[in-house]
Amino acid sequence: MSKILIRGAKVLGGDVQDVLIDGETIAAVGTALDAGDATVVDATGQILLPGLVDLHTHLREPGREDSETVLTGTRAAASGGYTAVFAMANTFPVADTAGVVEQVWRLGKESGYCDVQPIGAVTVGLEGKKLAELGAMHDSAAGVTVFSDDGKCVDDAVIMRRALEYVKAFGGVVAQHAQEPRLTEGAQMNEGVVSAELGLGGWPAVAEESIIARDVLLAEHVGSRVHICHLSTAGSVEIVRWAKSRGIDVTAEVTPHHLLLTDELVRSYNPVYKVNPPLRTEKDVMALREALADGTIDIVATDHAPHPHEDKDCEWAAAAMGMVGLETALSVVQHTMVETGLLDWAGVADRMAHKPAEIGQATGHGRPVSAGEPANLTLVDPAYRGEVNPAGFASRSRNTPYEGRELPGRVTHTFLRGRATLVDGKLA
Repeated sequence: MSKILIRGAKVLGGDVQDVLIDGETIAAVGTALDAGDATVVDATGQILLPGLVDLHTHLREPGREDSETVLTGTRAAASGGYTAVFAMANTFPVADTAGVVEQVWRLGKESGYCDVQPIGAVTVGLEGKKLAELGAMHDSAAGVTVFSDDGKCVDDAVIMRRALEYVKAFGGVVAQHAQEPRLTEGAQMNEGVVSAELGLGGWPAVAEESIIARDVLLAEHVGSRVHICHLSTAGSVEIVRWAKSRGIDVTAEVTPHHLLLTDELVRSYNPVYKVNPPLRTEKDVMALREALADGTIDIVATDHAPHPHEDKDCEWAAAAMGMVGLETALSVVQHTMVETGLLDWAGVADRMAHKPAEIGQATGHGRPVSAGEPANLTLVDPAYRGEVNPAGFASRSRNTPYEGRELPGRVTHTFLRGRATLVDGKLA
């Protein structure tokens, strides 16, 4: 592999430095480095971050290749600055056996655009009745460490306890989709003023908060690790904050769309805003931003949920829930967290690279930008402003809530172990 010299980037938004990549590794970081025979990338004015890591991606393969494939999903990831993604288990067939997780893992290897770490299902068929082959998935070639029935809640307390006990044996983590199903039957949007005015079935905050409260107590009782997927309410923030103050081993994520969008958008009846958990209130959005800034919420995860056109271009009640997010996540975080002064770029690197890699045990990712480290890197131009145009997405699906909205920042280059997967904003 050839050498690459990234010239004049602000490393983590700090000092301007050069970064020399030799093969798969960062060879040197400093000023006025000799380019020699290296290919030079002029990064003047750009921010250099570790390659982003997404702990919550839906790649849809196997079974829903009309929405996304591992190849198209990882191309979208590279376009968004990601070098590793964790693929959720709600595929067809469900990723509840060693065979299926190994299939997804190998498809990721073949794609070459980013590392794909499969997430194993907690229960067989996501049915919540019987534990899946957790140990076999962990011992497989895929080396699964994160388990989730995402899309469904593990609502049976006994099953959740047993899962937490099981993964404790090998240092794994259960990632919970916190949604009490009996409280959300027929729910279409956040329960509140807007749902009452529109006459749509309400999705109460307590449906999320009650499961989080139960699960942090279970994790404390068992002495295991629990991760809360797509936390969305101010009340959930307070429960996680309390649990951390007790020393409970809990981590939590927030999606970009829950940092920016509110349930007021549902007044348009545009199904692009239909998502699980639903868009909440302005008060919730502000609480989530503050919690991400102070570390109560550990990471940003996209919950990239691609759907074909026909599943979104229909009446609200019939529409699928979910939004694509890999290609816009960093821009939304810049807009909501950096430009508001809540996070600096080093904080973005922590929440979008270091900590998700740590939670998911993604070896070689989320590492410091320093000599001897793997060359998993992302360059972003923070001065860029442009309207989101889904026609240019690498994802197979176009269900973005940001179409036509101006967002800041553009990923210009992504490097996976020293090899450029994105060059000047175009896939390599």
